[in-house]
Amino acid sequence: MGHGSGIREVAWVDVPGGGQVVLDGNYAYVGHMQPPHGTTVLDVSDPARPRIVASIDIPLGLHSHKVRVANGLMVTNRERTRGTAPAGDFVGLRIFDVSRPGSPRDICHWQCDGSGVHRFTFDGRYAYISTEQEGYVGTIVMILDLKDPTRPEEVGRWWMEGQWTAGGETPGWKAKNHRCHHPIRRGDRLYVSYWYGGGVILDISDMSKPKLIAHIDWSPPFGWPTHSLVPIDVPIAGHRWMLVADEHVQPLDPKLSPELPAALWMVNITDETRPVPVGCFQLPELVGVETPLMTACHQPVETIVGNEVPAAWFASGLRVIDIANPLAMKQAAWWMPDVPPGAQRVSSNDVYVDYRGLIYLIDRNRGLSILERV
Repeated sequence: MGHGSGIREVAWVDVPGGGQVVLDGNYAYVGHMQPPHGTTVLDVSDPARPRIVASIDIPLGLHSHKVRVANGLMVTNRERTRGTAPAGDFVGLRIFDVSRPGSPRDICHWQCDGSGVHRFTFDGRYAYISTEQEGYVGTIVMILDLKDPTRPEEVGRWWMEGQWTAGGETPGWKAKNHRCHHPIRRGDRLYVSYWYGGGVILDISDMSKPKLIAHIDWSPPFGWPTHSLVPIDVPIAGHRWMLVADEHVQPLDPKLSPELPAALWMVNITDETRPVPVGCFQLPELVGVETPLMTACHQPVETIVGNEVPAAWFASGLRVIDIANPLAMKQAAWWMPDVPPGAQRVSSNDVYVDYRGLIYLIDRNRGLSILERV
């Protein structure tokens, strides 16, 4: 059943471990971490009795851990994992018609280079993706137009100077340390995390020519990669803000990793050309103690419309963070699912809030929790 404070469990669904959960209407879509499980569709019209209505497999050597749904379309990624993908298979995006959610219809395979597509967002027309492309080091930002979802067309791309080696640029970092991780659109802005390259705010009023507005980077001195830049959709104290999540994986300096776990940052973007970090949040019980990787911050919910922000906190479960005072964020509620069968600990990977206010928390090892704030 799990346990917590200020949270009630509505249901727990035994599904394979997932990297993402999103909702469209009364249907939940889960992108899974490990093959052969690709994507699961659940009917959650009765959230206390969710029903699996469709599942899609993926070949060994690949995974499809991200999924987005809008405008009757489901977009999933295909990314190479540590195994070997079958000969002749592809990496990139797979697009489905889900006008009938229980019967997804495969309508397009969009192919790219390297290991494929990692994270992306989709607004029903355009997909904003992190993709590997020939001639570049690491993933870059690409915007795809899905007006005709059977034939996606590139609209524009952006990369950090140094990535385009085919164009004569030379990276000033090691391997793929600076790479596009997670683009999120709000209006004519794209908020993009760039792993050890920090994060950028891009002007996409002309999608064919994204322009850099601002760049932030605190790795170093802090040793964690930047996972997400999430704009807050309501002003606080008359200012505009975004949350920046560092991910508790792959520290620059492993010697510091046990005692300085990754945190969630509050950044003032009232002047978006000069983002100003003003505070951060970390669980007090994790500070100054030996903390294994994937114990602390992963990511907050991606649509923030109030002062409470649910966040997936890896082995620390779900944390609901009160951001009413940007200078002193605090915990408002929390939930620790039971350790799923076959796992050694919890690994809360992604969180979504539906139109009813219900919270969906996916574990990367096993299980989907449907929760309610009380």
